[in-house]
Amino acid sequence: MTGMLGVYLTAAELTNKGLIVSITSRNAKGADLLATDQSYKRTWAIQVKTNRKAAKFWLLNKSYNEDVSKNHVYVFVNLRGNERPEYYIVSSLVVAKDGYTSKSRTASVWYAYDLVRGKAERYRENWKLFES
Repeated sequence: MTGMLGVYLTAAELTNKGLIVSITSRNAKGADLLATDQSYKRTWAIQVKTNRKAAKFWLLNKSYNEDVSKNHVYVFVNLRGNERPEYYIVSSLVVAKDGYTSKSRTASVWYAYDLVRGKAERYRENWKLFES
């Protein structure tokens, strides 16, 4: 439910900013939302990653460094209870470059993007990415 909450909150934010937004079916690879401007000249595939509580990293799909396009955008969301969520809007080009793979002692493999490695603070509330 956390993931879907992040998707719907992100869709609401984008709609409030004047974009036309559609939620994809759950089997759409790499895109939770599709958005376009009012003139249908710009479109974006948006992948939303959500944490229930404020965290400094988000888990990614294994193919994070292959699913790259100037029109593919990640919205990383930290839910914060009754407070406004934190949104970090980052191009897939940046995520592919700054994401990382980590192996645990039990041989589990994790793919992630975090605030420290990716310097994501500059991407907080970066909704202007959808204006250019």
